[in-house]
Amino acid sequence: MRSLGIGLAAVLSIVPAAAGVTAAARMVDANGQPAGQAHFKAAPHGVLIELEVKDLPPGPHAVQLHAKGVCNPKTGFASAGPVFDFELPRSHGYFAKGGPKPGDLPLQFAASDGVLHASFFTTAVSLGDGRRSLFGKEGASIIVHAGSDDYQSQPDGHAGARLACGTILKNPGPLTRRRK
Repeated sequence: MRSLGIGLAAVLSIVPAAAGVTAAARMVDANGQPAGQAHFKAAPHGVLIELEVKDLPPGPHAVQLHAKGVCNPKTGFASAGPVFDFELPRSHGYFAKGGPKPGDLPLQFAASDGVLHASFFTTAVSLGDGRRSLFGKEGASIIVHAGSDDYQSQPDGHAGARLACGTILKNPGPLTRRRK
């Protein structure tokens, strides 16, 4: 009975450590100005993402994880690469044959004041090590697009321009506001 208790204690001590990994992204707009932030928290079987972005057109917006951790507004955020995919070749979209890619996320909505508040969960990626990690050699970013995602058109669901981008950084510490 004692060994069962010790084994159970060891297993329980592992779960909080794995589930406690966090990451964040400071979102910038197409002019390079602060636009919001995203927070990522590892869970035992996926990642919880909380996102807040301001100054968006009200209505639906595609939100996607992209394959590179580079958010250069001068390139229209093309520097972030395509939708994140470690299982090449996958198609973009929940309704596409051979899809979705791990970076495909559900559509989100900006309110009439232009602020998008969202909280969603994905089992397709991780904040740990290994193949599904967002912290591979090139990193990853989160992008908010101008329009809706049709979940099947290639390469990005006809989601439109990339309006806001954030490089995902593991355990960055508290995000602070820029001083003017």
